[in-house]
Amino acid sequence: MELENATTVTDSMTPYGRSSLKLLSFNIQTGVDTRDFHEYVTKSWKHLLPLRERISNLNRIASLVQPYDIVGLQEVDSGSLRTGFLDQTEYLAHRAQFPHWYRQINRSLGKIAQHSNGVLSRIRPHAVDEHKLPGLRGRGAMLVELQTNREPLLVCIMHLALGKRARTMQLGYISELVGEFSQLVVMGDFNCGTKSRELQELVHNTHLLLPTANLKTFPSWRPNRKYDHILISESLHLKKTKVLEHTHSDHLPICVEIELPEGVYLEN
Repeated sequence: MELENATTVTDSMTPYGRSSLKLLSFNIQTGVDTRDFHEYVTKSWKHLLPLRERISNLNRIASLVQPYDIVGLQEVDSGSLRTGFLDQTEYLAHRAQFPHWYRQINRSLGKIAQHSNGVLSRIRPHAVDEHKLPGLRGRGAMLVELQTNREPLLVCIMHLALGKRARTMQLGYISELVGEFSQLVVMGDFNCGTKSRELQELVHNTHLLLPTANLKTFPSWRPNRKYDHILISESLHLKKTKVLEHTHSDHLPICVEIELPEGVYLEN
């Protein structure tokens, strides 16, 4: 799905096209800004019912993501009672002026909730595919393929399960999906750290590199766990990586700036 007449922002162009990208991954918890573990219980109603402050928080998130080229979103709602039937991916795309957006509904509870992943992009994708991940229903991955003058660049956005066994199956499935791509970014809420066996196996089975920075993203009010990651392939150059300290969710957003190999540029 696409939005028309939005402004595209770019700061690194060859004479032919873009040669670098700013990417961000963010579990937005449907716009609920949790600030302590006890709020999961005392303010659990926020996850079920509409509230005015959700829109204000979405507006803050839109301002946060606006400088980026591609944004992967987890725990967005695609239009249900709790969001006032607002498709949050579409809303953020309009608000932050992203010309292209897509959402993947992974678990539909009718009018009660529409659990989804989302992507916002300033570059027109060549293709966007969605995949249901193995394990209990409700987890998914989105594959966003961008054209270059050589091999395509694939961006995989996903939200993995809480259980280790399910995550192992899911990352094995992801390895098969993305293994043939030489220019690759895999990002999202992995629900596991860089030392976990399942993440180590993903790196072993692909040409992805483990993050080197000690970037902790959960919980947002006192981060001590590395659950959110952006992994890039060996062919890409990592210019910058950072966790943004904005408590608009129970996770902190993580971002990277990457550069394509010499002579490679994106075709828009």
